[in-house]
Amino acid sequence: MCTRSSTALLAVALATLLVTGGLASPVLAAGPAAGPTDAAVQSTTPTGGSSLDSTTAAGSTATGTTASSPASAAVQDARPDTPSTEDTVGYVEGYWYDDPLPVDNQSDAVVDEDDLDPVVYRAMARVERIRNRTFSEEVDVNVISRSEYRETNGDRFTNISSASRLEANVGYEALFMVDRETDAANATQTVYGGSVGGSYHPETDQIVIVSENPDTPELDEVTLGHELVHALQDQRFNLSRFHGTTQDEDTAMSGLIEGDASRVEREYEATCGREWDCLVPRDDGTGQLPDINWGIYFSVYQPYSDGPDYVNYLRSQGNDWEAVNAAYDDPPRTTAAVIHPGSEREPANVSVPDRSSADWRQLRTDGDAATDTIGEAGMVAMFAADALADDRDAVIDAADLFEGPENYNYNHSYTNGWAGDKLVAYTNDEADSASRPADAAGRAGYVWRTQWESGTDTQQFVNGYLRLLENHGADAVDGRQDTYVIEDGGYSGAYYLNRTGETLTIVRAPAVDDLSSVEAGAAPEGEDTLEIDDRSDTVSGFGPGAAVGAIATALLGTGFRAVTDRRDRD
Repeated sequence: MCTRSSTALLAVALATLLVTGGLASPVLAAGPAAGPTDAAVQSTTPTGGSSLDSTTAAGSTATGTTASSPASAAVQDARPDTPSTEDTVGYVEGYWYDDPLPVDNQSDAVVDEDDLDPVVYRAMARVERIRNRTFSEEVDVNVISRSEYRETNGDRFTNISSASRLEANVGYEALFMVDRETDAANATQTVYGGSVGGSYHPETDQIVIVSENPDTPELDEVTLGHELVHALQDQRFNLSRFHGTTQDEDTAMSGLIEGDASRVEREYEATCGREWDCLVPRDDGTGQLPDINWGIYFSVYQPYSDGPDYVNYLRSQGNDWEAVNAAYDDPPRTTAAVIHPGSEREPANVSVPDRSSADWRQLRTDGDAATDTIGEAGMVAMFAADALADDRDAVIDAADLFEGPENYNYNHSYTNGWAGDKLVAYTNDEADSASRPADAAGRAGYVWRTQWESGTDTQQFVNGYLRLLENHGADAVDGRQDTYVIEDGGYSGAYYLNRTGETLTIVRAPAVDDLSSVEAGAAPEGEDTLEIDDRSDTVSGFGPGAAVGAIATALLGTGFRAVTDRRDRD
């Protein structure tokens, strides 16, 4: 079976979005949002943590030092008499990383055109100071308003074929993220259109910083630092090389790329509080979570949550940043590798042969079968998709998803025994004739085969999936083995679960009688064999009370950034 490398099932709408930017979480703090509220220049210790802080304190490295290692810092501090942009770390186009600039004394973060280049050069020097690597060429930076960004970037979501839109809807519906009332591409556009704070575009070598101030756009220097890391990565490692064959592989590679940028971002922000004057936009004061599809958001945030710790792990193995540089020659291939650094688990080769009837066929796009691997991170996002919903329980609720005031937990008993999976979409004439992707998805089907490290791990996933069906109103079908029906709502249809040892296969079709047409032998007569076994559940969090308090005060804080990857896809 051919797996498409350019438009993996869940990556259709995200194919040009998922690698070179900063996707920051809402700041889940027990008190007011982090960051200054009116001053644009941050010269004192922040009142709260960065939205990207992890268990490693901001400004620290895997070895407990600040910025670079002492040896590299000493080399950087030995300033040559004739520094050069190409060879001197911390020096770019005549500016050192700690040089004062006129903008440091102003009361906002608005940067005039004449002042932009010095701000960018100094920020580049600061990234070099932390990352201990020089840029090879200049980077163009543009600051625009949110409305201008939406206007100039909306076209990416309009030129998507009907087959690709169906593909995206089937994939996200399989994860209970996008229902029959929603176009998956539009939902993805909402996530990015309302959250992008900065992006780097490899094909133009340009950075765009998005400002919430429509009249006089302000520059967020910490976001600029994050995007400059991507420019540095592109110059040194060629980001266009990093194309996964599945959504899970793409997201895993992002764990390295975004972990690198986010690790530098944290140290940049922490040093702003200790040593540097930095431009920080004024707080817009909205104090509200954005109205976005949280399931999609959680599915793409994992590299930013776990990536920094993955980079810390690499640095702790020796040679500090050199170990990270070497990883670009052998990037992680599964999100499980990023969630559990050092585990070195090889993914299983999961096969889903076509066993559909003559009336059904595998969905094909550009001649290839629409298949994908969801991966551990995608499964966590599925179980947590309703964590912030008021009208439905989530399998992984807010208390378990947000393991602390600022960090997301992607290590859960439901999913941490993942060994591999493959999702294959199926269609028929009725689905192909539907005018809306969401309607077509309801008439389509899929087979999702998952494999686990042990029988206990399989049971834990069974526990989670049965709870997911229950939360969406599913009822068991009398006389049919492990078959369930959701009668109403955005995920109505028939579902069949088949466990064989360490493998669980999920088949979905519009009706019970269609299940065996999508997958021969599905929904046989008999008694149920699967049930929830609470003895295998070991889920931890920081407590419902803390979660409620955190969400109640959740703000956009230090910036809700998203990635925009404009890499050309084959």
